[in-house]
Amino acid sequence: MIYYVEDDPNIRDLVVYTLAQSGFSAEGLSTAEEFWSKAGEQAPELVLLDIMLPKEDGISILKKLRNDSKTSAVPVIMVTAKGSEYNRVLGLDSGADDYITKPFSMIELVARVKAVLRRTAPQEKKDELKYKNLTLNIKKHAVAVDGTPVILTLKEFELLRTLLENQGIVFTREQLLSSVWGYDFEGGTRTVDVHVQTLRQKLSDNSEIIETVRGVGYRIGG
Repeated sequence: MIYYVEDDPNIRDLVVYTLAQSGFSAEGLSTAEEFWSKAGEQAPELVLLDIMLPKEDGISILKKLRNDSKTSAVPVIMVTAKGSEYNRVLGLDSGADDYITKPFSMIELVARVKAVLRRTAPQEKKDELKYKNLTLNIKKHAVAVDGTPVILTLKEFELLRTLLENQGIVFTREQLLSSVWGYDFEGGTRTVDVHVQTLRQKLSDNSEIIETVRGVGYRIGG
């Protein structure tokens, strides 16, 4: 069950409807009180938290979730107002798994939910990742196409690794920037585009492996 805590009924209803149409069980809640009541009845699979809520705000809810052993591992995506960098950083510092900025598209929302669920799901760690004729060996820090080595920088390697570990999931530039460079990185999302471009150049005839999803970001595998 995905809970979306949002006091704006129009946004809340649209998000819940979109998640349901995407195959998720979702419920919208308008206050922290409603959330704690529902969470006590059925533990959440993921929580979408608006920061600006009446009485108890999203940051307070997040901290309580992280401080409770029963909910400390529940993935949380914070919803912040446009341009509110302070709240974004505060949410991430408090243990949020991701954030999304209003206004957001429903396509981006679903992509982020899927990406967070994929990243936080228990998985068997693999030393080698493959896609078509591309191979990435984590322990050896090596990449090859059809057995021919491809020399990558550290960030190019980590970027490729992130996409390969989450095949089929679309990552926004902001997500990749946070995952590979860290959310406190001072550069802009243009950094991601530049590294994708150099990665494609190094992959040569296999450059199409990294797919651009217009208006969202990048992925490997559809």
